[in-house]
Amino acid sequence: MLSGCGSVRINRILADPSRYSNRSVSVEGRVVSVVGALNMGLYEVDDGTGRIFVVSTRGVPTKDARVKVDGTVQPGINVMGRSLGTAIKESGHRVRY
Repeated sequence: MLSGCGSVRINRILADPSRYSNRSVSVEGRVVSVVGALNMGLYEVDDGTGRIFVVSTRGVPTKDARVKVDGTVQPGINVMGRSLGTAIKESGHRVRY
């Protein structure tokens, strides 16, 4: 499993999305943007190497929170009619630190 050794750097996911497609990963970084309502939403995580959107059905963290997220890489994801390119669908737990 790719997430077994800890977090994956976002730039690695974005540089080769087919390698990570539909695989479980962990990423960690700072939340830089948030859109959400009724325990659903979208937030963007920046780990210093890149930014990636995370789709959540469990609510969203606050902007500037530091988080570690477990989820599945989804290439070409569309949310509310907007193409996000490669994103992570949150599946596991999210930890703030």
